[in-house]
Amino acid sequence: MSVFLASIGFGLVTASVLAIAAVGFTLQFGVTDVLNLAFSAVMILGAFLAYLLNSHGISVWYGLIVSMVAGAVVSVLINSVVYTPFQRRGASPITMVIVSLGMTLIIEFGVEAVAGGVPVSYTMGNGPTFQAGSFVLTGVQLVIIALALVTMAGVHALLRYTKLGKAMRATAANRNLARNCGIRTGRVITTTWAGTIFAIDAGSFDATSTDVFLVLILAAVFLGGPGQPYGAMLGALVIGLATEVSAAFIPADYKYVAAFVVLLIMLAVRPTGLLGEAQ
Repeated sequence: MSVFLASIGFGLVTASVLAIAAVGFTLQFGVTDVLNLAFSAVMILGAFLAYLLNSHGISVWYGLIVSMVAGAVVSVLINSVVYTPFQRRGASPITMVIVSLGMTLIIEFGVEAVAGGVPVSYTMGNGPTFQAGSFVLTGVQLVIIALALVTMAGVHALLRYTKLGKAMRATAANRNLARNCGIRTGRVITTTWAGTIFAIDAGSFDATSTDVFLVLILAAVFLGGPGQPYGAMLGALVIGLATEVSAAFIPADYKYVAAFVVLLIMLAVRPTGLLGEAQ
């Protein structure tokens, strides 16, 4: 029982990091119709920028803010300079996937060329340890969970109570109809890209560390329903808990298998995902 409770704590932390990324990914997909596989590469670029600042004595939390802004700028550039021209020429969805894979390799090999292939880690403490029975979390882990909750609340407020959020929802539902109604879909798309990149990496990492994490992002997104931000939140919680709780009973190397077993079972029962709408 103690191992099980401890694994739930780890699962909540994993779900928090995954939720932040999955919501950003699914918002991009819902508005742009691009399965942006370069998302993880932008995340690792931000993580290395935070590491660069941290290695010069700057707190990793300040580095995180800088990396978020930098990731937003890079995402806007990728969307405007690379993806949008392809879409204007009528590129098919599979072509866009290949283009995004190309961008992934360019960014990751570029980071590796500059930073080297050796794993690095932030210089930071874990803070005090909080324990309730067998449920144990560090201060940093609690901050990560808090950041995720604040981010999810912010996404909810954005989508429900702002003109931008309503425009994003309209564009995701029907881009042509939104454009005909006077909504500037190009601006909505750019703003979505600019506001949804958030890179958090715990422990040591290298230029390709987020490749596996991208697989978990996709699992959370498709479990919840592509283009559904609330579905991504729910999918992230399920996948995060499934990976960490399963590691308490099976070898940790196989914990991602458990997550995909959950995904496959769910999609067999409901192909559109937990909150996806039937087409």
